[in-house]
Amino acid sequence: MNKLDFNNQNIIVTGGSSGIGEACVFRLVESGAKVIIWDKNENKINKELKDLISKNLVSIYSIDITRYEDILNIFNKIIKEYKKIDGLINSAGYAGKNATVIDYPVDEWKKIHDINVNGTFFTNKVIASHMKSNNYGRIVNVASIAGKEGNPNACAYSSSKAAVIGFTKSLGKELATSGISVNCVTPAAVKTPIFDQVAEFHQNFMLSKIPMGRFGQPEEIASLICWLCSQECSFTTGGVFDISGGRATY
Repeated sequence: MNKLDFNNQNIIVTGGSSGIGEACVFRLVESGAKVIIWDKNENKINKELKDLISKNLVSIYSIDITRYEDILNIFNKIIKEYKKIDGLINSAGYAGKNATVIDYPVDEWKKIHDINVNGTFFTNKVIASHMKSNNYGRIVNVASIAGKEGNPNACAYSSSKAAVIGFTKSLGKELATSGISVNCVTPAAVKTPIFDQVAEFHQNFMLSKIPMGRFGQPEEIASLICWLCSQECSFTTGGVFDISGGRATY
């Protein structure tokens, strides 16, 4: 696997203790970055991640990205230690229950949008403001193919990821001349711990829509995300990058 150049760079990864976020952490460390994980499930990290933390290559903070004041407070602490943040990979997310719109629980709808939409807005807002003062930054938001196509029995997740796509396009245009790029990726289904939230019939539906006939691997998604977070990604912003095994139709 080719390494990207992240030497002397500090990257925040939300949801970095598992799944796609964790795969990004390993790829970034291999490429020379110092990584700061923001994750509500910081007590569930595996041995490999603990080893990186013990070597001071990774630090981890318990944070609820739906709480704006908490993000501000922790970010201010981080800046005192790290001085600058060069990249944000926003991979924290929540899939939620599978049900039709008519039967969808209102509380579940609000929870999904609070994490996936408000969490994206809060993290991007705080970190983009810091990056603007440095005239450099890379932000990558993890959306979903569901945000492009809309999955049945997943109205809340689909609409929340559509919001992430629209938000990314807006912020990317706003910062286009600032030295900061803002892009998002739209994976098809990837076998990660978030699958524990997804009904089996819905997993089967998602698999049936992928022409390659398999789910994606976290490392495959991480390879694209980390390139988008690198200095090499210098002439694209507000972009939406398909990584769906051929599923995307536009």
